[in-house]
Amino acid sequence: MWERLRSVWTIPDLRKKILFTLAMLLIYRVLAHITVPLTHTETLALNNLFSSPNSNNNLGQTLGLLDIFSGGSLKQFSIVALGVYPYITATIVMQLLQPIIPALANMMREGEAGRLRFSQITRLVTVPLAFLQAIGSAALFVRFGVLTNFNLFDPQYSLESLAILLSLTAGTMILVWIGELITENGIGNGISIIIFGGIVSGIPSLVYQGYTASSTAGGSIVSIVVFAFIGLITILGIVYIYQGQRRVPIEYPTKRMVGRGMLVGTAQRTYIPMQVNSAGMIPLIFAQSMLIFPTVLAQYLASSNTSWLANASNWIGTYIVNTGTWYYWAIYFGLVVAFTYFYAYVVWQQQNIPENLQKQGAHIPGYRPGEATRKHLNDILNRITLGGALFLGIVAILPFFARVGGNQLLSSAAVLIVVGVVLDTVRQIEAQMVMRNYSGFLT
Repeated sequence: MWERLRSVWTIPDLRKKILFTLAMLLIYRVLAHITVPLTHTETLALNNLFSSPNSNNNLGQTLGLLDIFSGGSLKQFSIVALGVYPYITATIVMQLLQPIIPALANMMREGEAGRLRFSQITRLVTVPLAFLQAIGSAALFVRFGVLTNFNLFDPQYSLESLAILLSLTAGTMILVWIGELITENGIGNGISIIIFGGIVSGIPSLVYQGYTASSTAGGSIVSIVVFAFIGLITILGIVYIYQGQRRVPIEYPTKRMVGRGMLVGTAQRTYIPMQVNSAGMIPLIFAQSMLIFPTVLAQYLASSNTSWLANASNWIGTYIVNTGTWYYWAIYFGLVVAFTYFYAYVVWQQQNIPENLQKQGAHIPGYRPGEATRKHLNDILNRITLGGALFLGIVAILPFFARVGGNQLLSSAAVLIVVGVVLDTVRQIEAQMVMRNYSGFLT
């Protein structure tokens, strides 16, 4: 292993890519400590909000999802507190709009120039989404007394409030720019690397939180052992599912000249790799967003002057989106499974593999090109997606079981991101070494 690492470091351009990636991550972590100006009272309120999440489980779930993508910057309310979540949302929206808007689908078929225009549109869509999320985050902090001077419609505070919103929006776009620099000049997918860096930076805090929880009356050595065991099994399962694929054999007809004008037909065999988990962690984002919306809505309507509206919001917060109940996690499990199928089919339809095979003259042995091939591939997609969907659903509800001292320390989304980014980065290093005639990093 150490020999492999040494061989990686001896490749000059690969070493430059790794150092560039680390330098960009260092800049990101410096930006994460540049906070939005707060008064002493507001700073204390922010610390109290995150230091005692058990006082409001639903709020803790909401802030926990947002804090994952901000790399812990939301706890400090830094200028990059929104993280790259608005860009991820814009990317998902643009992918879902491709089947609906033919111009976007045609743009992706135009090669590199079309993909560059598509990326530019995605970045433009990110700006209003980041501004709207900045308004939502600020309004949530106003609701819980963190921001006391935030009011866009009050001339006394409008300029200060607008400066906060623009700073948060600019912070998101700076992170998107850094991510694209990493993608072009570094190792790995830049956006994923930024999220990965934020999560890894929170590991010491997670360890300390687990130690503190184990020293209280509610914690024990047994709960820590169970937590560590579940975490290890989860990581092994994620690696296994991420690597799992169904290889569908296909044949490309070829012809070669033999003698005088004689053509002999042969077949070149290859395969289509159909991933068991083709949706990644997107279903978790969709499901958590669906559950976060009624949580935030219930928080706002709980103080309504209309009695039936306040009672309805309290009932929703108590019985529907209460993270301490088993049926909340049952709903979460069902949403993850449903969104896994939905996103897998959206991505599969965009690839249009049956039609491309027919145009290239390729076929699956035993199946005619066209509708028969499409039906066969859809049946395979149904079967393998079931395994991936059930696995993601189980991973999603693990935080309900992996608790230390009553605290949910394990984040399924965070584990999926970390494992996925590590696997993708190792693959890229492996490809870089193979291109330079070095022995592989993993072999």
